[in-house]
Amino acid sequence: MTITCDIAILGGGTGGYVAAIRAAQLGKDVVIIEEDKLGGTCLHRGCIPSKSLLRSAEVYAEIKESESYGIETSGATVVFPKVQQRKTDIVEQLHQGVQYLMRKNKIKVLHGKGRVTGPSIFSPQIGAVAVELADGEMETVVSAHLIIATGSRPRILSGLEPDGVHILSSDEALLMEKLPQSMIIVGGGAIGVEWASMLNDFGVEVTIVEAANQLLPQEDEDISKELKKIFERRGITVLTGSKVLADTYQVKDDRITLNIQQGESTKTLNSEKLLVSIGRQANIENIGIENSDIRTEKGFIAVNTFMQTNEAHIYAIGDVIGGVQLAHAASHEGVAAVNHIAGETVHPYESQLIPRCVYTRPEVASVGYTEKECKERGLDVKVGKFPFQAIGKSLVQGSKDGFVKVVADRNTNDILGVQMIGVHVTDLISEAALAQVLNATPWEVSQTIHPHPTLSEVLGEAMLAVDGLAIGM
Repeated sequence: MTITCDIAILGGGTGGYVAAIRAAQLGKDVVIIEEDKLGGTCLHRGCIPSKSLLRSAEVYAEIKESESYGIETSGATVVFPKVQQRKTDIVEQLHQGVQYLMRKNKIKVLHGKGRVTGPSIFSPQIGAVAVELADGEMETVVSAHLIIATGSRPRILSGLEPDGVHILSSDEALLMEKLPQSMIIVGGGAIGVEWASMLNDFGVEVTIVEAANQLLPQEDEDISKELKKIFERRGITVLTGSKVLADTYQVKDDRITLNIQQGESTKTLNSEKLLVSIGRQANIENIGIENSDIRTEKGFIAVNTFMQTNEAHIYAIGDVIGGVQLAHAASHEGVAAVNHIAGETVHPYESQLIPRCVYTRPEVASVGYTEKECKERGLDVKVGKFPFQAIGKSLVQGSKDGFVKVVADRNTNDILGVQMIGVHVTDLISEAALAQVLNATPWEVSQTIHPHPTLSEVLGEAMLAVDGLAIGM
């Protein structure tokens, strides 16, 4: 059977279903092909379930520290099956919401495995999609335009392949039925440090092993140093500049032993479980792109600023194109692709304007360039920093850790980047992102009246600090 439509979308994750909704708003006939569940990694194996677990861990940590608020408690325990059930309930509620949006916007969803095909009797144009349905039947979707949104999966470290028991990826870790006593986390990027923060709050002994010389290697050095200091104060062991000797691991008495090399010395680590968190790789295999002239680079589909592949009627968005592998980036890319297909005005894609958030305790958020990146680009910069310990609302919240850092161009006064570490900074970063979209200067942001007492005051003060004019310090 052949199904024809204006736009076919291969993959129903965040980028895919947002693109479908935008296309429907523009009057396009849309078909989504999804092998698993609508919502993709973000909803089912990433953003939402992990943040649910992080929130439960944060609540437990606050209860343990409640005496500092004048609240005496005793006997608080983690009932992990209930923690997991809460996560499952949230995911299911949101999954039902996505399904409702598909019905509301009259978007057809095919549940099956899709492959891009070459020219055939169904379509003389490359880009039709052959879909193997769950019952084994076949459908062919022929569209004027195709958007590939097949996402990504955890990257595997050779020699430490997940077995689901002792060695886990983030996918398996989300399904744990009970908390381990100890965990080694290989990888100190966003996913690794979130798991470290969560497990530590739950009372698990945690060791992070990171090959780079800092946690969060893509973030500002000052932010990474602050996070490392806070983690070590909380009892997390942080081993940066450390190479995992993957072929040396052993499992004995339900514990895993792993050797690492740190400088000239070798250390042996021992824990109940090991989490491999070294990034994600694109799902470009077995989707039929070899039947087209679609170009790939370093394992990702290559696109231009409008999300077009070198097959002009085929677009790609989300993790499958690399770059900023975040759900909100995928959504933005999906809307941009559909708008370009529809002939709408599309502004060139600028990845540095996408906020990056890490949901540790305390949180980390950033947008734009780091101070180091600016200097590598030959820019003359000026920097302002302001600590959360000088903000009244931060002390009221029970947290004095962290700061906001603003990097500006000394010649043009434009904001080049903002980095934050502290309480609720993932909610504060949007103001900084808007400032960059509008090409604002630090002075302009500082003139916005930030209500008192709020955490947002820290951003206004950091903007003033760029020119040495901060009021509160």
